[in-house]
Amino acid sequence: MDRNVCGHPQWTAVRLRPSTTRGWTYGSTWHLCHTAALQASCFTFESARVALSHAMADDNQPTAKGTHTRGHTRWHSIANPGLPALSTNTHTEKPSNSRHRVPLIPGESVKVHVWDVAYLCPFYGNMRGEIAITNYRLLFYSPERENSCILDVPLGVIARVEKVGGATSRGENSYGIEVTCKDMRNLRFAHKQEGRNRRIMFDTIMKFAFPLSNGLQFFAMENREKFAEDGWKVYDPEAEFKRLVQGIENPPWKLSLLNANYDVCDTYPAMLGVPRDCTDDDMRRVASFRSRGRIPILSWLHPGNLASLARCSQPQVGVGGKRNRDDEQYLRLILDANPNQNRCLVIYDARPGVNAIANKAKGGGYETDEGYPFVEFHFLDIQNIHVMRESLRKLKELVYPAMPDSRWLSGLEATHWLEHIKTVLFGAVRIAEKIHVERTSVLVHCSDGWDRTAQLTSLAMLLLDPVYRTLQGFQCLIEREWVSAGHKFQQRIGHGDKNYADSERSPIFLQFIDCVWQVTRQFPTAFEFNERFLIAVLDHLYSCQFGTFLGNCERSRTLERIQEQTPSLWSFVNSRRREFMSPLFAPPKHKSALSCAKHAPPATMAWLLHSLESWCSRNGGFS
Repeated sequence: MDRNVCGHPQWTAVRLRPSTTRGWTYGSTWHLCHTAALQASCFTFESARVALSHAMADDNQPTAKGTHTRGHTRWHSIANPGLPALSTNTHTEKPSNSRHRVPLIPGESVKVHVWDVAYLCPFYGNMRGEIAITNYRLLFYSPERENSCILDVPLGVIARVEKVGGATSRGENSYGIEVTCKDMRNLRFAHKQEGRNRRIMFDTIMKFAFPLSNGLQFFAMENREKFAEDGWKVYDPEAEFKRLVQGIENPPWKLSLLNANYDVCDTYPAMLGVPRDCTDDDMRRVASFRSRGRIPILSWLHPGNLASLARCSQPQVGVGGKRNRDDEQYLRLILDANPNQNRCLVIYDARPGVNAIANKAKGGGYETDEGYPFVEFHFLDIQNIHVMRESLRKLKELVYPAMPDSRWLSGLEATHWLEHIKTVLFGAVRIAEKIHVERTSVLVHCSDGWDRTAQLTSLAMLLLDPVYRTLQGFQCLIEREWVSAGHKFQQRIGHGDKNYADSERSPIFLQFIDCVWQVTRQFPTAFEFNERFLIAVLDHLYSCQFGTFLGNCERSRTLERIQEQTPSLWSFVNSRRREFMSPLFAPPKHKSALSCAKHAPPATMAWLLHSLESWCSRNGGFS
């Protein structure tokens, strides 16, 4: 353990920095276990295990005056040390029969109070107290602790609620409720068998934790918080396109409005970056050949050598090797858009080769030499959503609620989580190297182009463009490559849906954030934001407090009027920028981040890419 500039504990291994954002704790030892992926994937595993044992010992020390205990760790408010900072707009409500004042966000209201409940904490033992359930979260208070608020859990985090024990159960804590969370926590509460407390608590959680299953709306639509900055304006596709082609005479790419009504591709945004010489009819014909109509579109353009990074879905070649002349010509237009092109267009298929071949039986497939002789093709061997979900499940079993001293390294290896992180990072490094060093345009796809494709393009852009390594630039990156481009947040996270066994759920975005964290650890001075910001993004990925991660695509958010009815996560983040800024950040020497990238010698980027490749090699080698 070391200390940051404020003198607060800063965990550099398994436990990240304790901090306060919105009244609950980020980066605690185990409380917010959705950070387990970040916590487990550190560079020295043995030091991580030792650091955790020290962290746990430190947490068991008496709580100092002026600090608060939430989620099993002490924390300080940055804005006002010693005071909780739930929100810039909180008020409190104290029911007549409660001893505690409940801090509320505007639009939040207490639905039920349950008394004489025992929280079976895996770290500090059993604690008796009371539970307050609002339309947004669950809070547990205990008079047995100096600072009585022990748990503050957004209901959106809850994946499953089960009753434990029955009328014939024996034992002091055999009758109660178990709550399984998407952030990897398991919460157990014990009730007395007499009375209706368990039923009241169970029914209330089931109602407000799963609004879609109960015909209710998300809390984000009831959230009445006001912020000075409108976070929905962080990303403007037209302004971002102009930034990419700034200073380029007669840009080889253009912004098309053909999909303005989402009738060409319902999972793509309304504005698409496409080759300048393609026509609307070309785009329609190509869409008919690409899975889900997701044609190749521009993600990023190198300002110096005009090499492009584009994304799409798989071609529908099938087992018969079907060809489409319009699709072949479209890819040739991408090749010709780069006057510095090295003879070919490089395509990276994120899937393992076996999976791509198997997809041919379903009508999918990949580009072959027969139809695309000008293409250099590579598989990146990144596993599908089901493998990633299983890997995270194994990781949870390993780290929660206790990390075993014996066989820790072998147990971590058996989860394959770090192996998957390495594979994704290595793919992004290869893409960035092709574009920046070899000055070659790259096209990336997987099956449908909204999971592994988003991971690869956004990570490559993070490596290539300093703008995306700033606080607001990273917000723009998420909006562009994930939210607007159709990553299925609704299905991958399972917002508001009680069907916890849905096979569509997968930690794809969590993996991306873990990869970003790995890069920030390698190059701490290159990023304006800190790890607290990354953890805050993960928390609100699940919380449903903001509308940023609701819905599956731009079309669905437009139909649901998400921007009009909900606040943006970036409104909150940008209203508290100081909490998320890294003191190690060294701003680019040039006034413009693009000019910095444009004039940076290739050796600089080559060194960065070589460093990442070396790290990947040291942590398991290349696939």
